[in-house]
Amino acid sequence: MQLKVGQTLVSTVDPTTVVVVRSPATDVLLTCGGEEMVGQGTPGAGPAGEAGPDGAQLGKRYTVEGIEIELLCVKAGSHPLAVDGTSATQKGAKSLPASD
Repeated sequence: MQLKVGQTLVSTVDPTTVVVVRSPATDVLLTCGGEEMVGQGTPGAGPAGEAGPDGAQLGKRYTVEGIEIELLCVKAGSHPLAVDGTSATQKGAKSLPASD
């Protein structure tokens, strides 16, 4: 699937919802719990469920090593995110310069 910045995607296995912040120029397969994520408003998307410890966390950004992608979680879920079979990791906070 070709992702576009600002696009909202929802999971078909849990309530996880993400917004694309940065997208690669190539097609990628974005999954949640092993199932492909779909565009918002697609029938069968976003079943009810609870957020879990292994799933995407609300307000956190996710990236994948070697792929220029960044996703912002706007609704937490219980399943992990992956891009082309590689698990997405939570992006760490940037260090601010010290003020002396």
